[in-house]
Amino acid sequence: MNAEPLGAKAELHQTDEELHSLSVQHHQLDDRLHELAAKQYLSEPEHVEEVTLKKKKLHLKDRMEDIMRRHRGDHPDS
Repeated sequence: MNAEPLGAKAELHQTDEELHSLSVQHHQLDDRLHELAAKQYLSEPEHVEEVTLKKKKLHLKDRMEDIMRRHRGDHPDS
């Protein structure tokens, strides 16, 4: 899935401001999802929030992968 060495990935997270920002947002969403998962029962608004957070988290991950591909020199076909 990810052939990039961990050191290079960590360095990129520190040097690319956009990637760092997206990573921080991704982590915050993950923290909130863990809070929701710890609950015995989710209210309807909490359930909607959970679904929305999962979609946002996937979107952020896609954007981060695009940035990493760009730095590696890979180019999407589109």
